[in-house]
Amino acid sequence: MSNGDMSGIHDLKLRGGRVFQHGAGLQDLDIVVAGGVISGLVAPGTPVRAAEEVDITGKVVLPGGIDPHVHLGKDIRVPRDPDDASLETASAVAGGITTMLVYLMSADPYEGVFAASDATMAGNSHTDYGFHFVLGTDEQVSQIPAYVSELGVPSFKFFMNFRGDEGKYLGLPGNDDAYMYGLLGKAAEAGAVVNPHPENIELVWKLRDQPRDDSIPPLEAWYRSRPPVVEAEAVQRVAYFASVTGASVYAVHTSSKAALDAMRMQRNAYPNLFTETCTQYLTLTTDSDCGTYGKVNPPVRHREDVEELWEGLRSGAVDTVGSDHNARHRTAKEKDIWSASAGFPGTGLVLPTTVGEGLRRGIELERLVDATSTRAAQLFGLFPRKGTIRVGSDADLAVVDLNATTTVRAETQYSAAEYSPWEGMEIPLRIVHTIVRGHFAYRDGVLSTTPTGTYLSRTHGGAAALAEIRKEFA
Repeated sequence: MSNGDMSGIHDLKLRGGRVFQHGAGLQDLDIVVAGGVISGLVAPGTPVRAAEEVDITGKVVLPGGIDPHVHLGKDIRVPRDPDDASLETASAVAGGITTMLVYLMSADPYEGVFAASDATMAGNSHTDYGFHFVLGTDEQVSQIPAYVSELGVPSFKFFMNFRGDEGKYLGLPGNDDAYMYGLLGKAAEAGAVVNPHPENIELVWKLRDQPRDDSIPPLEAWYRSRPPVVEAEAVQRVAYFASVTGASVYAVHTSSKAALDAMRMQRNAYPNLFTETCTQYLTLTTDSDCGTYGKVNPPVRHREDVEELWEGLRSGAVDTVGSDHNARHRTAKEKDIWSASAGFPGTGLVLPTTVGEGLRRGIELERLVDATSTRAAQLFGLFPRKGTIRVGSDADLAVVDLNATTTVRAETQYSAAEYSPWEGMEIPLRIVHTIVRGHFAYRDGVLSTTPTGTYLSRTHGGAAALAEIRKEFA
C-alpha cells in the first residue's frame, strides 16, 4: 500500500474495488487521483478529500490496456480525418484500452508525416497515443537517430514481404535482406526496437500461383496460400540478423506454433527478441464462421496454433497481445477470399478477450496484465508512466466486472468498419469504466464527448528501454 500525499483536495477517489498490484495480485485498495496521476493507494475507509468519489464495489481495477499494434486511416497508412482518430479510439476505450501505438506508413521523410498525423490525433483521440514508423527507404533509415531524439519515436517497422512491387499498394518500395541488415544495425545504435512483418514472400508467390480448389472453405484456402512455414522462416531469419547486429526485434502478430517455436529457438541464444500475438490468433481459426471478414495477414490458423499461443502467453514466450486493428470498410471485405482486403477492426477486444478467456483457461492474472499492458509499456519506453497502478503513474485504469459478460456487436464497437469477425461472440468480462489520465473516457457504457488523448514521446525501445527501467529501479 502506498499513501502518497493525502493532503489537500484530490480530483477523484475510486472506492470499494479490488486493485491489481504486481507481485501481490488483487488488493482491497482505494485509488486517489490528482492532476491525471495516481496520488494515493490507500486502505479502504482512509479519509481522503476528493472532488468526486465513485463507488466500484465488486469490480476489479487493472492497468489501462495498451494496444501496441494499430493502423489508422481509411487506407491504413496514416490518420488523415478527425474520425480516423475519434471512431477507432472510441472503440479502444470501450474495451479498456488507454494507450495505442499507431503505425504510420510512408515513403516520405517522417518529419512532415508525423506533424500531420499528430495534428489529426490531437483533440480527436480518446486514448493517449504514440507512433511507430514504417521504414522503406535508405533515407529513412539514415534518419533513425533523429526520429528517436527529435520526434520521440524509437520503434520502427518494415515489411519483410515487400519485395519487388509487393508494397506498391501502400506506396512503399521493395526491400531485401541487405536493407534489413542495415536497418537493424542503425536501430541498435539508436537504442530503438525493430518490428518486422515476417513473411517469406517468394514462397507466397509460388503458392498463390498454384491451381485454386474452390471446394476448400475460404479461410482455409487463404491459410494454405500463406502457411506457417512462410512466417516461421522469416522469423528465424530476422531473429538471427538481430543477434549479429545487436538489434532488438519485436516480432509482430505471431500467428502460428511454427513461428513461436522459431522465436523460442533463437531466443535461447540471443535475449533481445520479443513476441507479439493478436486477439484473432487466440480466438479465430480457419473453421470460424466469419468468412472473408476474417481475412488477415498472416492468416488465422488451426486449433493447434491457437492452443500453442495460449500456452506461450501462459509461459511468457508471448510477451504482448495487440490487435493489428484497421478500419477497412465492410464493402472491402464482402468479396471472394482472393479479392477481399486483409485486416479488420479489433482494438476494443484485446483486453476483454485476453483477460476474460485467459482467466477461464486458468492463466494467472499477472501474466494477462503483463500481456495486455505492462510488457508493452516496458518494451516501448512507456514504463512506469504507463502499464502499472502505482503512485506517480498516469491514472490509466480499466475497471472491469469479472462476473459479467459482453456480447460482441459491430454497432457497439464504434469503428467505421461496420462489422466484426467476432460478431455474436460472448466474452466472460465486461468493461465498466475506462479512465485515461484521470478522465472518464468511457463510463458505465457511455463514451465521453471530450477526447483528451495526448501524444507520448519516447526515448528508448526494446532492450534499451528495459535497461533504462533496471537503472531507474536499481
